Amino acid sequence: MTKPRIALVIGIVCISIFPVLVRLSLTPGLISAFYRMAFASAVIVPYVIINKQIKVPSRKMVLLSGLCGVIFGLDVGVWNIAIQGSSATQATLLTNLSPVWVGIGAFLFLKDKPLKNFWYGTVIALIGMVLLVGYQFFRNLEFDIPFLFAVLSGMLYAVYMLVSKYVLGETEVVTFTTISLVASTVALGLINILAKEPFTGFSNLGWIVLVIQGLICQLLAWLLISYATKHMRATRVSVSLLGQAILASILAWIFLNETITLQMIIGGLVLLLGIRITFYTKPLGLFRLRKKEKS
Repeated sequence: MTKPRIALVIGIVCISIFPVLVRLSLTPGLISAFYRMAFASAVIVPYVIINKQIKVPSRKMVLLSGLCGVIFGLDVGVWNIAIQGSSATQATLLTNLSPVWVGIGAFLFLKDKPLKNFWYGTVIALIGMVLLVGYQFFRNLEFDIPFLFAVLSGMLYAVYMLVSKYVLGETEVVTFTTISLVASTVALGLINILAKEPFTGFSNLGWIVLVIQGLICQLLAWLLISYATKHMRATRVSVSLLGQAILASILAWIFLNETITLQMIIGGLVLLLGIRITFYTKPLGLFRLRKKEKS
């Protein structure tokens, strides 16, 4: 396993904690998103200044890095609102449609076009996701504001992946992460001021959760994921991130006493199979065999 793939796996483990923490609803969704970025910024900014790690790219890359931060901050904010305003399952599934948007965007705008195996793997992974959440999800589906926010979150995330892939082609990971985090913090801070959200008054557990979100779910996770994005196809990274749903379900079972059924296990295995297929660089043997039979 190459270093980017190892980084991606560890990053996925780190962000898998996030849905469980958000479900605790210890702070408002927008404020949770703000402090997630703020605590991460409070650590990385002094580090890059003291160690002179920041390498200022061109003005264009600085602006695009900042744009990525604003987009990602909005993504986290609307997803937090979606997950607190509906079921975590609904928000997670709808947000995880992002690989489809990433694939379409990559086909239209990136030089590295998605391979056929990406589409095969994405379809299989989404089927696994549906099995993971169960048919009850569709029976209880509500087309309300949280539903729209969850869909919007997936689209924002796809835009972030595509733009960050382009920026990371010319920018160091630490530099990109620092600029994007500061931009996220400023944007979310202004939004929370306009929304008149409370910045204080949380329980001790609430503050601990915010710190964990900032340092583990954001700083550590996205340094690793950005490193993987820099060296891998954006489409592969986006589909691989679906794996967080499996880990999040396991963590919810451990810490929130949520049930894991046989159907969920099967769904998780199908999802992992789909992710694995996207990593094949050659056409699948089944499809090559069919082509030979036709000829």
